[in-house]
Amino acid sequence: MAAIADVLSFLEQYAPPRHAEQWDNVGLLVGDRAGPARRVMTCLTITTASAAEAIQRQVSLIVTHHPLPFHPLKRLTSDTTTGRLLWDLIRAGVAVYSAHTAFDSAVEGINQRLAEGLGLVEIGPLVPVDDAPGVGRQGRPAGPLTLGELVDRVKDFLAVDRVQLVGDPGQPVGKVAIACGAAGELLDAAQRAGCDAMLLGETSFHTLLEAEASGIGMVLPGHFASERFAMERLAEVLADQFTDLEVWASQDERDPIRYR
Repeated sequence: MAAIADVLSFLEQYAPPRHAEQWDNVGLLVGDRAGPARRVMTCLTITTASAAEAIQRQVSLIVTHHPLPFHPLKRLTSDTTTGRLLWDLIRAGVAVYSAHTAFDSAVEGINQRLAEGLGLVEIGPLVPVDDAPGVGRQGRPAGPLTLGELVDRVKDFLAVDRVQLVGDPGQPVGKVAIACGAAGELLDAAQRAGCDAMLLGETSFHTLLEAEASGIGMVLPGHFASERFAMERLAEVLADQFTDLEVWASQDERDPIRYR
């Protein structure tokens, strides 16, 4: 049976931690590398629901996109949500690994999968970085495309019913910028690259106003939708790589945002 170290070695090659943003907290965050890896669960975020699922199903390792902990801790107690979740997982012997921004930018990472899933071609980094896959992605549609048609592609690929949109649905789109999660700071890079539209998970109101003033259409399916699909794909990748392990994407985590 594979050890946790074997799974981590694969993940560290799949999304090298050295490619993570400097402010990030990636790698093995909780647990013992030498422990056995009988069951592995991927998730976007460790929440009360996903942590309970991992404990109930006796998971050896959680591969979460968003790090827990993210910020340094001075104490580990059950007085805070972060402390309670970590305390419960540690008591149950559950290890935690996060690749976060390294997975965002990886060769087969979230932004690359988004670009390919939307049918873009000539895909490359939005922000080139030496000796790294680069930050975000940009690409062109294979044929004529409007902003409204891009919205339809996003909804189909991410299996969502609605998105937020800034811009005229009839606006022609010749180049698209991709940045999963909350990456509004990449709007300037999208402008410099000559992008007509940008896909983000979410961003600030003022970033949307700047995009509108700059003539860049914005498509926002939500932070959860822009990244969760990739954790489902990662579970499939791990299951194929480690056939002796039980691997699945959390069945209990949900987008906290509801529409009525």
